[in-house]
Amino acid sequence: MSDAPERTRAVLAGMGAPESLAGPLVGALGPGAAEELAEDPWRLLALPSITPDQADYCARRALGGAASPDDPRRGRALVGRVLSAAVREGSTAVEERELGRSLRSMRISDPRPSIEAALDDGAVMAFEVFPEDDEDDFTGGEAPEMPDPDRFFAPARIGLAEQDLGEGIARLVGTSEPIMDPTTAAETVEAAAGRLGAEIPAETAAAAVTAVMRGVTVLRHGAASAEALRQVLACLAETAADSGVGLAVACPTAQSAVYVNAVLGDALRAGPAAGGPEPAAEEEDGAAPEAAEEEPSTEEEPSAEEPAPEGGPGDPVAEAAADLAALGEPAPAAAAQNGGVQDGGTQDGPAAAAPAVASAAVPLGRLLEAGVPVPAGIVAVTDAMALDVERAAALVEACEDGTHLVLFADPAEAPSARPGQVVPDLLRSRLAAVAELPAVPSAGPLETLAAAVAGGDLPQVDAPGREVVVVPAGSGAEAAHRAVQLLGDSIPRALGIPAEHVQIVAATRGGDAGTDALNRACKERFNPGPGALRGLDPGDRVLLGGDGPGYSAGDIGYLRAAAEDGGDRPRVELPGGASVPVDPAHLRPGWAVTVAAAHGSRWPAAVAVFGPETRGSRPQVYTALTRATRHLSIVHAAGPDLARAVAERASITRTTRLVDVIRES
Repeated sequence: MSDAPERTRAVLAGMGAPESLAGPLVGALGPGAAEELAEDPWRLLALPSITPDQADYCARRALGGAASPDDPRRGRALVGRVLSAAVREGSTAVEERELGRSLRSMRISDPRPSIEAALDDGAVMAFEVFPEDDEDDFTGGEAPEMPDPDRFFAPARIGLAEQDLGEGIARLVGTSEPIMDPTTAAETVEAAAGRLGAEIPAETAAAAVTAVMRGVTVLRHGAASAEALRQVLACLAETAADSGVGLAVACPTAQSAVYVNAVLGDALRAGPAAGGPEPAAEEEDGAAPEAAEEEPSTEEEPSAEEPAPEGGPGDPVAEAAADLAALGEPAPAAAAQNGGVQDGGTQDGPAAAAPAVASAAVPLGRLLEAGVPVPAGIVAVTDAMALDVERAAALVEACEDGTHLVLFADPAEAPSARPGQVVPDLLRSRLAAVAELPAVPSAGPLETLAAAVAGGDLPQVDAPGREVVVVPAGSGAEAAHRAVQLLGDSIPRALGIPAEHVQIVAATRGGDAGTDALNRACKERFNPGPGALRGLDPGDRVLLGGDGPGYSAGDIGYLRAAAEDGGDRPRVELPGGASVPVDPAHLRPGWAVTVAAAHGSRWPAAVAVFGPETRGSRPQVYTALTRATRHLSIVHAAGPDLARAVAERASITRTTRLVDVIRES
């Protein structure tokens, strides 16, 4: 066993810092944490919980009179602190003047040496952006002077990912060609319509043809466009099969893949009329809880069928995972399972497999794990507003030259939980093709509410089937009590949706109605135990806070084993039935999650909790209220501030460079 924690504790004791910080510091700085701290006490700021004043105190204890506010080591650490704070808020970079103001507010008289020290360390990178000037005039015979560039600073990992993403998008646009001519593309749309046994609206058909013709396409849609999503993907499957280019369909999380596959039915499968099930988002045949403070009455029998269990035999995610394993395999049996092979061979060897047409959507992490490059000429990603720059950069890097990338996105949603705003920046760049998907003509209460919020209003909606229920609460504590009651009793009993298919989504982490308090209450009620694994026990619902083999950040599942037999990796069962070993450091309580953590996923029922501390925005509220496909309970203790946020805070501001990178590429 490493002695790094013990050595780190000794250094911490010498500078007057709590020895309990040893473990987190070793996790943040690595096994050499003790040596780094001894040389640079401000390395304490690698922990977000440590304030600059606390780090200064420890530095004075360790260095005595040599500690100075303008010490380059201090400045370097504070540059990292400012950039890390910006990244946590979703930005990918900080402009030079803004960085300087922040450093001066922390008693650094001249920010330049601090910035240079951070750049020399290699953890920070600088990027120059030349502003566009619409007034450039070359008619006088002389070129105008180049303007001074704006300088931005970013953590190296984030900055490089954004650079790679922008250059990769430009590469896909520049190397792509139409997969087929417009007439043939229109014929494949007709063939898909015949296979589905439904007429495809002209707007949907035009969107599908656009994706076939252009290298990068954003298909914008609202909350009532599930059927359009299904039809477009069916058209793309038909195109991929006819042209032999192959199709892959990916979703941000395992939960979103379950939802999308419920929408798709067998729309991706070749054969006679597929006619899959009606989208889950449009189901309106189930009774919902009463809109009252007390428990819903049990006199009314639920009419909705219980959702099919996730996973098990015939599960589309599991089948698609098998497809992924076989993508590009030359074996005829494997290739036939995935859409067929080109028959015959040559004197040099057997025929290569034709790219597969996916039979179902898979989590994006699973797609990227299956191999690089992705062996498909069309790669479609749903819920693309949830993409951050790092995950999007990995996706684009995995696409070969000429691949057609199709992003389905609802622009009313909040940007990703992690840094970046990929789809909004892509739209602003005007490099990608853009098409609109239509909503269903007869939207239900869930979709009606979503459309109103997207327009800046938070109305009461007519929900005769009680698909939307507002539960008022007078305090945060009461809101938490109501939310736990809805999850564990009211919704399962009145609607027939099991508790494991109901998700609490809270607007805040702190406060009496935040995720921390809600998770404690849910743990106590639904799975009390000693919490031997970071406060968790087998049977707890968990949120995965990082990426690993077989899972992605944002996945929500159930902890099934504290550790593998003979190993130290706990196992988590994900939606779709997969059981994966996970890094213990990635485990978080998942009974209740923040809106950011829920982004990209949907559940049959959701409980949106807005406590008194809520200071939201229109995109945040919209995202929270669109996580449910059948029933939404809104536990409301935010007073008039919630409606005011929807009306007045129409967007979330982030500083990013992607538009400039794309323009320069």
